[in-house]
Formats: sequence, C-alpha cells, structure tokens
Amino acid sequence: MRKFISSSNTVFLVLVYMKTVEACLVCGKYFHGRGLDSHAYKHSLDADHRVYINLGTEKIYCLPENYEINDPSLDDIRHVLNPRFSLDQVLQLDDRNMLDGSDYRRGIMGLNNLKGTDFVNVVIQSLTRVTPLRNFFLIHENYKDCKSLLVQRFGELTRKIWRNARKFKGQVSPREFMQVVTDASNNRFCIGVQSDPADFMSWFLKTLHTELISCSKAKTTSSIIHECFQGELAVVKDTHDRDGVKANNMVNAETSRMPFLMLGLDLPPLLLSKDAIPQVSLFNILQKIDGMRYHVTRLPKYLILHLRRFTKNDFFVEKNTTLVNFPVKNLDLKDHMTLPTPKEEERLCSKYDLIANVVHDGKPDDGTYKAFVRRKSEESWYLMQDLHVAETQPQMVALSETYLQIYEQQLEWMFMAVNFLCGLYSKLKCLEPKCLANLSVGGMRFSGRDLNSNPTNNKFGTSPPKDRTRISRMIT
Repeated sequence: MRKFISSSNTVFLVLVYMKTVEACLVCGKYFHGRGLDSHAYKHSLDADHRVYINLGTEKIYCLPENYEINDPSLDDIRHVLNPRFSLDQVLQLDDRNMLDGSDYRRGIMGLNNLKGTDFVNVVIQSLTRVTPLRNFFLIHENYKDCKSLLVQRFGELTRKIWRNARKFKGQVSPREFMQVVTDASNNRFCIGVQSDPADFMSWFLKTLHTELISCSKAKTTSSIIHECFQGELAVVKDTHDRDGVKANNMVNAETSRMPFLMLGLDLPPLLLSKDAIPQVSLFNILQKIDGMRYHVTRLPKYLILHLRRFTKNDFFVEKNTTLVNFPVKNLDLKDHMTLPTPKEEERLCSKYDLIANVVHDGKPDDGTYKAFVRRKSEESWYLMQDLHVAETQPQMVALSETYLQIYEQQLEWMFMAVNFLCGLYSKLKCLEPKCLANLSVGGMRFSGRDLNSNPTNNKFGTSPPKDRTRISRMIT
C-alpha cells in the first residue's frame, strides 16, 4: 500500500485494505481475509486459535465456524484498537483519577523504540502535553474527513497515549505512525536512522499544518498548529545603495515581519574548565536574539525553543555540553526581551511555564534523547525515555543538556476570573438573601434580580468547588 501514499485516494485505499485484514487475538498475527482459502482459516485449524478481529469494521469472529461474536466484554479490545473520547472525557483528562475512580495517570505512556526512533518519541511525548493540540486530536470528529494519513496516524497515536480506564499495557508502538512519516518525508525520517528531533519537530509541525489546511472545508490559512505555536519576529536589515555601499555612511534599516513556530538559540562557545561545569543562563541566550536585528512582535501561546548544541563540519559533529539554567515556572520574557506594546484594554501576558524539556545524553554520534514532561493535575514531572517512564523531581529537569523546550503561556485573564468567582462565592455564602441587592464584587454591582438566592439552583450547587481548576474549566 505504500505506493499509494501520495495519491488523493490514500485513506480510501488503506481503509479498503484494512477491511480485509484479520488479526488473531490469541497470538497477534495478521491475515488477509477469513474465507475457506485464507491463511486465517488455516491458522485457526493448525494452531487452534479461534478468535479474530477485523481491523476495519472492528467486528470479532470465531473461526473456522466464521460467526460473529457479540460480547460486551470485548469492547475493551476495540477501545485499545481505536480509542474514542467524548468531549466530557477530554475535559476531565487532567484530573488525578480516572472516570471509574481508580488512581491512574493518563498520558504517562511509554513509546517503543523502533531502532533509532527516540528522536521521534521525545517530540511526540512533548507535543501531546500541549493541551489544545492534544484535545483537538483526541476528538476524531475534528479530522475524520481529512484524507491525510499523517493527520490520521498522529491522531490515532495521540488517542492511544491518552486512552483511559480500559488499559492493557503501559506502552504504545508508533510503528504505523513512523511508516507514514517515512513516506511523507521521502525517507528523511525513518526507522533505523537516528535523526535530529529539532529537524523532525520543524518538519512535522509545518507538514501537519499544511495537511490540516488542505483538509479544511473553511477557506482559512490557520490551523490548530498556528493557533498554538505561531509567533512573529521583526527582522531589521541594513539597506545599501546600488554600489553596495551604505549611503553617506548612514545606516538605513528595513524591517520585515517573519512568523515562526520555533525559536533557534545559539549557545555561547564552550569554555573548558577543570574545576567547573560550563553553565549559562537562558535569559542571557534570549537577550542575544533581541536588539537591533530581531525583536518579538507577537508571542505564541506555546513557545518552542531549540538550543543549538551541535555543529557540523566536513569531518565530524561537535557537541556543546554547556548546561543551560532555566526556570521551570514563571519565565518572564519582558525582563529580557523587547516585547510588543499591547493595544488598549489588552493585557500582554509574558510569563511562561515549562511543560516539556527534551535533553540529549552521550556523544553526538551515538547519544540518546529523552524527555521530561509535566503532568498538570499534580504539578509533577516524569522522565520519558522510550519505554522507561519514571516520576522525577522538578529540580532534576534542569540538570541535563537540554535541547528542545516547550513553554506554555500563563493565562492571566483566567486567573483573574477565577479569583473574581472565588471572591464572589465567598461573599454569597456569608450574605443573607435580603443583602444581595447591594452586593459589589471587584467593582461590579449586582441586584437581587441578577442572583438566584436559592443555593441549590446556582451554577456551583450547594457547596463551593474544591479547587480553582474546576472553576477555570467552567468559564472556558
């Protein structure tokens, strides 16, 4: 089927092919068809393996008798094959417990290393921490009509990583996703060949954006990729006269706008010392891209930073092992970069929190990549290295040679709204109904007609929300 990847009927052809594939639920082998002359029929007799699932229809059959099995207990298997999420389930994903009350950390799922694919694994683990991107791909209806296999396979992989209570194992194989990546990138990124996660991140986001735009029914140039990651730089260039000389020794500047999905940052030259490990502050690196040549004109909701550690020449690759010191919380860009002036009645939110940190261990030619990711509901951090998953301390995140980072912009307006609602509820709780006529909270006045004095009918019920996360979910 690989030869059909570039055609417009790719998804149709693949789905037609999948409807003829039967998987043995005993040993996991795949067969084409289940008729009397099929290998599945012969396998059921030779190995006495009787139960098979059709990968296209998700129907389960018993061979060699070839009758359909209808049993609710098999729904768990269907869910593993093709996880599905409702909107309510997506909104509850960041809660600590599962929908059935069990204590299970959703989204903390290892990925198989298919021989040198750790550069893909760390990017997938990092991107699936971006809440709007994750939520978009968890709901299959958002892209079910898209003919791009890259979109479909990434959505399927995201749903498997975040699948809920019906869990069977703590890892997911990205093989189908990697097969599509190999074809879509013309073998630039493939199994068995180690590549750069920054190169893959850049290619993947641009390609995913293009595919989503081509599938969109609305005439738009934006996608969930640009909504999450796109920012803008102003680039200042010197202009010259026709002879290539600056006119009258005066500097004439020309400014152009340049959108970006990822900011590349150069590390300072490595200074070797016997007594200390070379270190540099992220703030000092950020200040180098700001000034006469570049300045940020629009901040993205999610800021991706690429710390360029590797230098290639004609003979070998060198690695800069300088450690970068950075904050895990409250990275305030306004203290270190020139930021755009907000419009009237707008607030510029320049603070960011780290949600994913990709690091490189070892030599440049045979090292490995791993990712530190944050779980929001518990404010805890996990080390993800292929199948290895372990909880770690926030202090450990910055002790490795960081290579890629994703920062999430703080939503100051949401925290203001949460504080307002909490203050409103605390005042309502203490007041008698007759006192509500003159209630004022945060400079806003309410009349008795605006508020329901019956506590059982208000939005929060008879008791206040246990935490502010629940309130923020109500107002978003």
